[in-house]
Amino acid sequence: MAAAADRGTGPLTEPAPGARPAPPARDEEPARPGGWARWRRWRKGRPFWGGLAAVLAGVEICALPLAPLKIMLQQGIAGIPSVLMGLVMILMGLSAWFAPHYRGLAGVLTVLCAAAALVMSNLGGFLIGTVLGIFGGAMIFAWQPIPAADPAGAADPAPEEPAAPSAPAPAGS
Repeated sequence: MAAAADRGTGPLTEPAPGARPAPPARDEEPARPGGWARWRRWRKGRPFWGGLAAVLAGVEICALPLAPLKIMLQQGIAGIPSVLMGLVMILMGLSAWFAPHYRGLAGVLTVLCAAAALVMSNLGGFLIGTVLGIFGGAMIFAWQPIPAADPAGAADPAPEEPAAPSAPAPAGS
């Protein structure tokens, strides 16, 4: 028995044949978080909902000039600027997701394109694209990253001792 214990095998270290491994304790976290937890962490680290609204607004503004003539109010010259403004709004929404440090520029450009689409693109996608674009651009611009939590030790630093008052230097003549 002592020889088996020295080698790390034997009845004390090997599970019984056919036995299932013990489940992890409740306080232990799994080694790799699941897909849902990674998705939530990625989503919370960027202006996700503002970017989604900007992408949807861009799709709405882009899609209307490409729709059949029965759906369109009046195509006119609005076709090319509509597609371009929609593409810029989609690009700004994606940049908010994948480069959140450009959120200020992305938010402002999204709001400007949405406001310009109101005049240049069939009332901004029948107002749906403009409203979504302004709302999404504002959410992108207003988003702030959450600062990292401090470790328990760094949150409560040790109090410093007050410095002893120094005596004035003697006046010399």
